Amino acid sequence: MHTHRLWLRIACAAMMAVPFLAKADNGAALQAAKRGLVQFAEHQQAIRPGSAPADFPLDITDVGDLKQATVSHGFQVYTIDPKELLARGDLSALARPTGEWRFVISLRGKPIGLATVQQVNGRFETVAYGGAVLAKDVDAAANAHGNGARSNLRFIRIYQARSDLLEVDRAKFAPLHSARESLLLKKAGSQLVDGAELLEPLRAAVKTNVEAFR
Repeated sequence: MHTHRLWLRIACAAMMAVPFLAKADNGAALQAAKRGLVQFAEHQQAIRPGSAPADFPLDITDVGDLKQATVSHGFQVYTIDPKELLARGDLSALARPTGEWRFVISLRGKPIGLATVQQVNGRFETVAYGGAVLAKDVDAAANAHGNGARSNLRFIRIYQARSDLLEVDRAKFAPLHSARESLLLKKAGSQLVDGAELLEPLRAAVKTNVEAFR
């Protein structure tokens, strides 16, 4: 399956997700991430001890390293409806929660990937691991631009544009790796840009990808 088709199908599922999650749910999502990591580590060490295979979802060299891996900070995933993106111009106002959380998995203080947590039958569960590049990117951007509690940050994934953004103070955006590649931005990950600067590249990417999916 082509990458853009995968992003678009994931987007459809995201639009059907829980429309709102209170901040209190972060505790339940965090516990699910921690519980899931323990189970994942035990399972992987039982079925494939030794060196991690090339396609392992977390950036480690030995499966035994999972014993020392920890769940770090997490963030709720927001998205923007492509129709609203094409019709309106305020990215911050358009962002809506998907009901999904991502948690950075760390090893010896360094990010090695992400745990994806969703509600399954009314209960938070870890459903996937991966995203080592994104984990490093978002961790660096959060450390550079976040306040102590990282409460001034929002992670926005625009599926149809294949672009991830870290919103800072509801005013500026740090284009993450996928956005820099998809939108052909000549920006470092630490640089902040105005939403207006991203609007037209995002709209062009959405139109191109939607047309290719048809």
